[in-house]
Amino acid sequence: MSKRCCASTGRASPNDAGVRLHVLAVGTRVSRWVNDACADYQQRFPAHCPLSIEAVPAPRRGRHLDVSRLKEKEFQSLCARVPDGSLTIVLEEKGRSWTTNQLAARLKDWMHHQRDVVFMIGGPDGLAPAAVAGAREKWSLSPLTLPHALVRVIVVEQLYRALTILSDHPYHLGH
Repeated sequence: MSKRCCASTGRASPNDAGVRLHVLAVGTRVSRWVNDACADYQQRFPAHCPLSIEAVPAPRRGRHLDVSRLKEKEFQSLCARVPDGSLTIVLEEKGRSWTTNQLAARLKDWMHHQRDVVFMIGGPDGLAPAAVAGAREKWSLSPLTLPHALVRVIVVEQLYRALTILSDHPYHLGH
């Protein structure tokens, strides 16, 4: 498997069908409220901009923990789920911060030029260096250290909020 799964194959032609958003995250054991919150937002996305959320199991952690090996296994599991030609954005503490309006502007661009956009969330130790190096963009939600399960909810909510800005839906104004 190529370690370049995060690299985009370039811009696609304008896309009248919209864009498919994918949130890929390490860790299948999360609190029910995380799954409930993500599912609530997920069902709000329109057909022209569907959202999929998929979690991959975190590798078992043994006594002799080799963090770089764990992150590499996680990366391989995530890569297996990245659609060909996707634009991949990693959630990375050293990434760029975006305002919600900047995210909305990016979403508008992706809706016209990309078929699939993947948001990759690593495990408790972060993402493998190959994931970060191969991503087109690196997004930092905050300088704070956030629980990875909470990051899923924030990413999904912010994507929904950005979509409501683009459609002049009142959600953005009332929340």
